[in-house]
Amino acid sequence: MTEVTDREPPRRRVPGPARPARPGAQRRPAPGARPARRPAARPAPPRGQAPRVIRLGNPRPRLRLVGVALTLVLLVFVVRLLQVQAVDASAYAAKAEKNRYVGQVLAAERGEITDRAGVALATSVDAYDITADPTLFTREQLKVDDGPEQAAALLAPILDKDQEELVAKLRPEDETLRYVKLADRQTPQVWKQIKDLKSALAKKQQTDAGTVNVLAGVLATPSSKRVYPNGELAAGILGWVNAEGKGSGGIEQQLEKQLAGEDGEIRYAQSGGRQVPTIGAEETPAVPGTDIELTIDRDIQWAAQNAIAEQVEKSQADRGYVIVQDTRTGEILAMANSPGFDPNDLSTATSANMGNAALVDAFEPGSTAKVMSMAAVLEEKAATPETHVVVPNRLHRGDRLFQDDIDHPTWYLTLNGVLAKSSNIGTILATGQLGKDQAEANKVLHSYLRKFGIGEPTGLGFPGETKGILAPPQQWSTSQQYTIPFGQGVSINAMQAASVYSTIANGGVRIEPTLIRGTKGPDGQFTPAPKPEKTRVISTKTAKTLARMLESVVDDEEGTGTKARIPGYRVAGKTGTANRVDPATGKYRGYTSSFAGFAPADQPRVTVYCAIQNATKGSYFGGQICGPVYKQVMEFALKTLQIPPTGAPPANLPVTYRP
Repeated sequence: MTEVTDREPPRRRVPGPARPARPGAQRRPAPGARPARRPAARPAPPRGQAPRVIRLGNPRPRLRLVGVALTLVLLVFVVRLLQVQAVDASAYAAKAEKNRYVGQVLAAERGEITDRAGVALATSVDAYDITADPTLFTREQLKVDDGPEQAAALLAPILDKDQEELVAKLRPEDETLRYVKLADRQTPQVWKQIKDLKSALAKKQQTDAGTVNVLAGVLATPSSKRVYPNGELAAGILGWVNAEGKGSGGIEQQLEKQLAGEDGEIRYAQSGGRQVPTIGAEETPAVPGTDIELTIDRDIQWAAQNAIAEQVEKSQADRGYVIVQDTRTGEILAMANSPGFDPNDLSTATSANMGNAALVDAFEPGSTAKVMSMAAVLEEKAATPETHVVVPNRLHRGDRLFQDDIDHPTWYLTLNGVLAKSSNIGTILATGQLGKDQAEANKVLHSYLRKFGIGEPTGLGFPGETKGILAPPQQWSTSQQYTIPFGQGVSINAMQAASVYSTIANGGVRIEPTLIRGTKGPDGQFTPAPKPEKTRVISTKTAKTLARMLESVVDDEEGTGTKARIPGYRVAGKTGTANRVDPATGKYRGYTSSFAGFAPADQPRVTVYCAIQNATKGSYFGGQICGPVYKQVMEFALKTLQIPPTGAPPANLPVTYRP
């Protein structure tokens, strides 16, 4: 049993608040606790001095220092900003403008060249100039070192250009250059091929981070390409356009300023080689060139070119030319050369064939020039068509012994017969009557040659045209005094020869030949060419007499031009066979064969002149190889122009007489 007591159970001690230790008192350690290390006693402050108090530092100096530093930094930025925005604003704006905006030339559309009926002989089609911005091929832009080389390797086969040449353009010495032309006047198909290649590289670049679009800086400017729809037809007249788009021959060169027009310009903002569409472009429109209408008839030109080409090939000659002229207006209806060239493809042309030989070549005309001698004799009334002329087999004059083209007994010819049979001796004897002595006769003959346009420019102003050679009469050598009357010792071009016969056909009035019929500007307004200059050379009576005499050359059985006859038409003409000066050696070698005439003889409308140089196969006589060409071309021209026969009988002047 438990003992019960009145004593209360012991209470649990609750710790009270800590009491400050009394000075000098020591705290007893708890039972079993390790005695604590007594801290070193701090020295007591000296008597009468307040105890030391630790306080935070004043932040104001530090804030002032930071504020000053920030102020200096901001001041630097403000000064730089003022320099950029105010002091150097224009320079930076110009630099930004230069880098942002690209300027390109807008090529003017070249004017057309047409024949007299408006049929295009030279025209322009859509094309593109392939260009590039070299700054877009640098390492900074492409992140590769060989950007120009990669681009050139892709473009060279498409543009048919040398790869190294393209690299040089894409990496120019002037690193600030923004525009180079890689190729001129490429077809739309070429530009499409480049665009497709650019698009393919761009798509691949989106999926493959390692791919670089090296063609991003390749651009194209709309341009035009010169084409000649008829190939070689009238190429000698038209000329061609060079790689820079400039006329380099013929009408293309002569009328370059009118045909070329005025180029325009466009400036636009670009990014990555592409135009920014949201920023407007500044454009100065190009002014198209003027259209030129020639006097040429395309069909007659074709007939002339076809006829002379066939005969040159058949005769294995060096070259030949045919000119067709309207006798009433002086307009040239055809001017054909053989061999010719195709201005669409100059790679197949030779320099000797690229000019207009009918105007560039100077040659001795031979017997076709005798008509001028006869004109002088008739105009000076030194003889008439019926005047008797005794023509020996040989004639001694000066230091030479002259003869005709064939050996013959003494001929008893009329002056008309001298022309019909083309006698050199008879012509020397006739022109000797022009003065009281040979020196005076020379002066008279020289004056008529000049009136006919010999030794003078034709008036066409054609590039490279020769005016021929006609020395003053006092400089004629002993032999020239007697050879010039029958066409040796004097040089002309084919146009001058044709113009002589057109002058006679036009009643003795020389009309400057013309190739330009008019022009048509961008406004579509047609402006006729100025009227050509007219000069009377011989009287109408003399001209008509000469026309009747020239009929005998073709119509009379003893004439030298019987192969030029045209059934139903009266034909006036003259043959020529002259010794030819070889351009390579300067000596006589071969012959110049020619035929000149007009029809209808009694009411002339058309003149045709044909010449062939150095025929080496078959006959070389003018009547034999040029007479048929004359007939073929004249027949075609008369039909094309719808010129009917007159129906009048021929003149039938006497050729010989009985002594």
